[in-house]
Amino acid sequence: MFTGIIEDLGTIEKLQKEGGNLNLTISSSITTELKIDQSIAHNGVCLTIVDIDNEKYTVTAIQETLDKTNLGMLDKGDKVNLERAMRLGDRLDGHIVQGHVDQTGTCISVTEENGSWLYTFEYGSDKDNITIEKGSVTVNGVSLTVVNSKLNEFSVAIIPYTYEHTTFHSIKEGDKVNLEFDVIGKYISRLNELRN
Repeated sequence: MFTGIIEDLGTIEKLQKEGGNLNLTISSSITTELKIDQSIAHNGVCLTIVDIDNEKYTVTAIQETLDKTNLGMLDKGDKVNLERAMRLGDRLDGHIVQGHVDQTGTCISVTEENGSWLYTFEYGSDKDNITIEKGSVTVNGVSLTVVNSKLNEFSVAIIPYTYEHTTFHSIKEGDKVNLEFDVIGKYISRLNELRN
């Protein structure tokens, strides 16, 4: 479990294909606090640490993960949002995030709004995912509040702190992002589906 509150920006140091898998080696200021077998979210994707070497650690993404997220689009030098798993007893500053990406979406506009930014994303209707205004959504692992919700489209407002301390400062129109929809909303949607 995660909260969607990003701890650090990691840098992709190395990408290595191994069969259908991709090993990602990442440098981060929190590497010295990590251990092998630990779960950490990368742009919202929960991955297991398989190796640590000084200031760098390695995780492996399987083919299904590469097909369903934006991790396969990363290049050496790219930044990723990092969050360690939540500990019992910690404050839940964001919302309940599983680290399981539901689908990718596309940024369709970025508007500067007098000190903040409004990002609008669209996503395919094939998964029956939904957002509601004032509800929660996770974009590349960042817990956000939906400010405008339409069919297969939503907007979020980004404050300067989030803009500077996450990958939002590099997201532009046309970029693919990882989306995880609110888990409570997903359960309600599934219950309604079963009742009909």
